[in-house]
Amino acid sequence: MGVLEERGRKRRRRDNIQNAVLAAIGTAGILAVAAVAPNVFQALPHIMGKRQYKLKFQTKTATGRLIAKGYVKRGEKGFLEITSAGVRHLEIKRAQALAPAKTKRRWDKRYRLVMFDIPEYRRKTRSRLRALMNDFGFLRLQDSVWVSPYDCEDLISLVKAELKVGKDILYAVVDQIENDSWIKKHFGLGK
Repeated sequence: MGVLEERGRKRRRRDNIQNAVLAAIGTAGILAVAAVAPNVFQALPHIMGKRQYKLKFQTKTATGRLIAKGYVKRGEKGFLEITSAGVRHLEIKRAQALAPAKTKRRWDKRYRLVMFDIPEYRRKTRSRLRALMNDFGFLRLQDSVWVSPYDCEDLISLVKAELKVGKDILYAVVDQIENDSWIKKHFGLGK
């Protein structure tokens, strides 16, 4: 296994643990810091495939990273609380699992276009947005123009808030796109 593959595998594992910790905090609402280690996360070794002795350290590390990212904050009396940014992050993760264009729904004969113009100095944000569009099942028409046949306005609003690019992303609903047969074929839509 190459060095880059190993780093990618470790990063995915770390992100999975972070998302599990964030989901647990989000589900519970507020957790006491003392309860973070063994009691709340007993199910994680089975989910994550980790051994118990490593789990405490990884949970503390993941919690620290979540606090640094602003997804979780320490409240009164040492309690952990999920922030609005953490809630948005969880909603985006749920949306990725239930990607609008990946699930079969009735098509209303209209396309949803997402167009963005994010400056070069924010290239990481632009790359993240492209990855999200791909994960959500959008079809790339051009580098910064993506299409979906299904309503996704709420999802795009959530992404705008999460990435802090509100004015740089446009959402449009159009009745037709020139030469759209290949788009219909991609999404499995009738004529």
